[in-house]
Amino acid sequence: MTRASSLVDWDLAGRTARRLVKPGPETSREEAAAVVDELHRAAATAVAHVEELTGLHPVADGPEPVVAVVDRPGWLDANTSGMAALLDPLAEGLQQAAGRAPGPLATAIGSRATGVQAGGVLAFLCTRVLGQYEVFGTGGRLLLVAPNIVETERRLGVDPTDFRLWVCLHEVTHQLQFTAVPWLRAYLEEQVSAFAQATDLTPDVLRERLSDVLRSLGDAVRGGEPDDDEPQGIMALVRDPEQRAVLDKVTAVMSLVEGHAEYVMDGVGPDVVPTVRTLRKRFAQRRKGRGPIDRVLRRMLGLEQKMKQYADGRVFVGGVVELVGMEGFNQVWAGPQNLPFVEELTEPARWVERVLGTRPAIPA
Repeated sequence: MTRASSLVDWDLAGRTARRLVKPGPETSREEAAAVVDELHRAAATAVAHVEELTGLHPVADGPEPVVAVVDRPGWLDANTSGMAALLDPLAEGLQQAAGRAPGPLATAIGSRATGVQAGGVLAFLCTRVLGQYEVFGTGGRLLLVAPNIVETERRLGVDPTDFRLWVCLHEVTHQLQFTAVPWLRAYLEEQVSAFAQATDLTPDVLRERLSDVLRSLGDAVRGGEPDDDEPQGIMALVRDPEQRAVLDKVTAVMSLVEGHAEYVMDGVGPDVVPTVRTLRKRFAQRRKGRGPIDRVLRRMLGLEQKMKQYADGRVFVGGVVELVGMEGFNQVWAGPQNLPFVEELTEPARWVERVLGTRPAIPA
């Protein structure tokens, strides 16, 4: 349900996305059922491998992890709710900081316009995402998008069983990060709140900027390049050093969690996924240039010039593990103070010295 004060009509966004979304690959009823069954089994199998490699385990009193194999409309429903849960409080916080809210007519008209734009972006993305762990919204679910996984494995010409397990290794790593490190979700929510508190935008300007961001996202996911004078996503909202500091923190933690998952999905090796090297090579070709999610993140966060830091997450994780082992690396999860700074992503030895208090010997 869309809030009366929402800057985006999320109900309309969901309906728009469902109208625009492309159908998935052709499969028989029996094939589809077999895919769903195998993905559930692959996710269950991945848990033991991820826990063994990372040394992480869910907290004893935490919620039971939930795995949902969904189709494209199912992914749309989950992400419409998730985006509303993330962005609506941000928008309300910005309105409160500005001291006034738009009138009901402006809200109704504006929220419908941004709702249509958001629906177009969601419709495109839902054909590309293979899986995700729901951090916001309902939270606690691992989503595997069956038609996208099938479509991708067919396009890449890879072994379906290996590919499905490989994808699950990545997504289960995200699930484990948030179930083994319960403060991580709260930390991200705090950064969103801090961003809102640091802004000085009026609601009218915010609505205009949000519309620009969504329009920009639509171009981004379709592969368009930004113009020099194009608003750079959320960075268009940033006028205060405090906000820039928040974005640096978000960049660092997103680099960490993505790099960690990338490290794990390759780190299990051919004993677990026999064709892992072929998968990585062909999947890298799929990502060549910029994948749709990367483009959205670049444009959404206005971090075109910083996006290399996301790839640096893999370098950071691998570098720290090489220097101090997985047990030493896992100190990164001890608390927010141990998260890497942006500048440490490409210099893991600096993190080791700051957090572990030792100057590591750099391997030859």
